[in-house]
Amino acid sequence: MNNYKKAYIAGGCFWGMEDLFRKQPGIIDTEVGYIGGENDNPTYRNHPGHAEGIELVYDPSITNFRKILDYFYRVHNPTTVDRQGNDRGSSYRSAIFIQNDEEKAIAEEMIELVNASGRWDGKIVTQLEPYSTFWPAEPEHQDYLEKNPDGYTCHFERFGTFLG
Repeated sequence: MNNYKKAYIAGGCFWGMEDLFRKQPGIIDTEVGYIGGENDNPTYRNHPGHAEGIELVYDPSITNFRKILDYFYRVHNPTTVDRQGNDRGSSYRSAIFIQNDEEKAIAEEMIELVNASGRWDGKIVTQLEPYSTFWPAEPEHQDYLEKNPDGYTCHFERFGTFLG
C-alpha cells in the first residue's frame, strides 16, 4: 500500500496548471475539476462559485506540500483577483483548499515568503479555503493540453524557487 497524499489548488484555467504539475517530481497523478462552490455535480457550464481546480496526488517521500505551493506560486499570478491571463471570474481565482492545520500553516508561511521576495508587483491574494468536495471535470477537460498541444494556457514558469 502506498502513502500518497492529495493537495487541492486553483490558479486559473485548470488545463495549464495540470499540464505543468504533472511533470513535477513526486506528482503521481493529476485531475482537473471544480471545488469550493455552491452546487453538487458541477459542470463546465454550471459551476457557480466553484474554482477550476486541480487535485494533485503526490508521493511525500519525493515532494511535499511546501514544494507544491512553491511551484504553484511560480506558475500563475497570485496577485490578481479572479483573473489569470484572459480568463476572468471567480472560477479563475487563486486558492488553496486546506485539509488540515499543517497545510494552513504551510500555506500562510509560503504567502509570507512569496510576498517578502518582492518578485511579484503586488501582494498575494490567494484565498485559503477549507477543503470541500472535489468534483472531477468532464473527460474532455482531463489531460486537455496533451490531447490538444496547441490549446490555450496562460501558465508558465516565471521564477525559480522561493525556497532556499
